[in-house]
Amino acid sequence: MQRQQQLSTWLSGLYPNETFTLAPASADASFRRYFRATFADGSTKVVMDAPPQLENCQPFLHIGKLFEAAGTHVPHVYAQDLEQGFLLLSDLGNTTYLQALNKTTTTQLYGAATDALIKIQLASKPDELPPYDEALLRRELNLFPEWYIAKHLGITLSAKQQAKLEEVFVRILANNLAQPCVYVHRDYHSRNLMVTEPNPGILDFQDAVYGAITYDLASLFKDAYIRWEEEEIMDWLIRYWEKARQAGLPVRQDFGDFYRDYELMGVQRHIKVLGIFARLYHRDGKDGYLKDMPLVMDYLRRACERYIDLKPLLNLLDEFELRATQAPEGQV
Repeated sequence: MQRQQQLSTWLSGLYPNETFTLAPASADASFRRYFRATFADGSTKVVMDAPPQLENCQPFLHIGKLFEAAGTHVPHVYAQDLEQGFLLLSDLGNTTYLQALNKTTTTQLYGAATDALIKIQLASKPDELPPYDEALLRRELNLFPEWYIAKHLGITLSAKQQAKLEEVFVRILANNLAQPCVYVHRDYHSRNLMVTEPNPGILDFQDAVYGAITYDLASLFKDAYIRWEEEEIMDWLIRYWEKARQAGLPVRQDFGDFYRDYELMGVQRHIKVLGIFARLYHRDGKDGYLKDMPLVMDYLRRACERYIDLKPLLNLLDEFELRATQAPEGQV
């Protein structure tokens, strides 16, 4: 409540002659919170509350400027107080892609999302954002053995299993690091895209990096929160690939090669996401993501079934599943 009072005082200082009400707009998996300020004339703005001892607003401001300059619709920053950890932003509304996506809206919404992604990718420069390098990719992969296998499943890997997992991690990293590089939003999916004019409104980009060109597509089309048929996804991917080639982006010339890159990037992401969802539950007490784990695991298994390089990981997943079904009730 004290933070909200500080925030209200700050906003009053910016608009001394106006009355407004504050209501929670949303929270995310970090320590950031968002409040919607509604003014007497009905207009709204959003205030980000990012406690400075816990959150750094600089990446959000820097990346927001880059994406805005690229011609995409991100929250515009009207005012900032970094000492207190407050930002005043334009309001991108209440309707997420997750709420709006259905059989009749997918082509239009995903078309707009890939158009915006291409704008971001075309604006890419090598030294503006942190590199999505081997150290970061591997740190993300390691969340899987630490939080998903050990903590969530309660399994201690044998030396042989560890070696199998490492073998697959090396193969995944080799592919990911060989891909052409662009700006990567890093969480480009249906909860972070808003239905706005112009469409889409893009949120939650503060962790953006410079890395593999297929990463954001894997986030978008292998979305942890919504499932589509693989034939539909293939159609949307081909449309993106054709637009990207036309725009001069460095995608693979052969669609088969591009698709394999997309699949292996998706595998890296899903290994990481399973670790993150397990950590959110076991460390942070957030159980809302447990229900999304089966879909993420399904994406991971399907990709592992398709590529011989990923066979050792598929075997491991089978071993974990077998162990879970044989465990006495109440144990994994």
